[in-house]
Amino acid sequence: MKILTTAAPADTLTKVQVELAAIAEKISTSSTEDIINELLDKLVSFGLKLLAAFLIYLIGAWIIRKIKGIIAKIFEKKKTDAAISSFIQSITSIAFTVVLIIITIGALGIDTTSIAALLAGGGMAIGMALNGTVQNFAGGIMIMIFRPFKSGDYIQAQGYEGTVSEVSIVSTKLTTVDNKCIIIPNGILSNGTINNFSHNTLRRADWVIDVEYGSSAELTKELLLKLISEDSRILSISDNAPADPFVALSELSSSSVKFIMRAWVRSTDYWSVLFEMNEKIYKVLPENGIMFPYQKLDVNIIRQS
Repeated sequence: MKILTTAAPADTLTKVQVELAAIAEKISTSSTEDIINELLDKLVSFGLKLLAAFLIYLIGAWIIRKIKGIIAKIFEKKKTDAAISSFIQSITSIAFTVVLIIITIGALGIDTTSIAALLAGGGMAIGMALNGTVQNFAGGIMIMIFRPFKSGDYIQAQGYEGTVSEVSIVSTKLTTVDNKCIIIPNGILSNGTINNFSHNTLRRADWVIDVEYGSSAELTKELLLKLISEDSRILSISDNAPADPFVALSELSSSSVKFIMRAWVRSTDYWSVLFEMNEKIYKVLPENGIMFPYQKLDVNIIRQS
């Protein structure tokens, strides 16, 4: 088994002193011509190393530019967001440039082991310090590559819903229906469930209507179907909707009879149809003797003689 030992600072200093003493002794015992020849040899050797390092850097820089061009073309074909394309190209360029610099320094005859170790240690420390930020960066990249939503889409995610106003590399901004700005980190957003209401052009509107016991079920269904037929924004199978409008008695609860009404509309018409239909139901049903239940409290008075 090999035992690795590290030289102490005092040992290193002694070694340097010995080398300097050997150089001084060699200079004192050598002739001027020998010194000049040795210097020339070293200069030629260093010049060749410098030329080789320069050529390596030029070739490496050319290869990096080619790689960036290839990445740009790949993202252009996939129609990836310009921000993510630029970000990936920058990260790739920085990583390859660091490697190229280390190789170039090594070509000069300088030991690069300590430099590589220092860079690795620094990168690990930065990664641990910026763990949350790195996670958000990764989430932003995933969102921009797979594009589960885009600016202008109405989505529901992480307990919030609203229109996507901005997608950046670290976070996504939503504007709610009451004009609140919600900022969600991309790290948790990319790992959670996203409901994109704008992904499809059609959306189903649902209503649950409670009426009093004793109300005519046939009349209630007839009135609801009439309201649907009078609204041109409500679609049927003939309009390429998944299903025709639907009305049914869904439940006999303890205090009311529940009817369910479903209809397909265009996503852009969803909210207007939903709210306007609520108003029509509230107006039309009572006009035809169909009343809505309300909470009642039965009070029994017991008189004691």
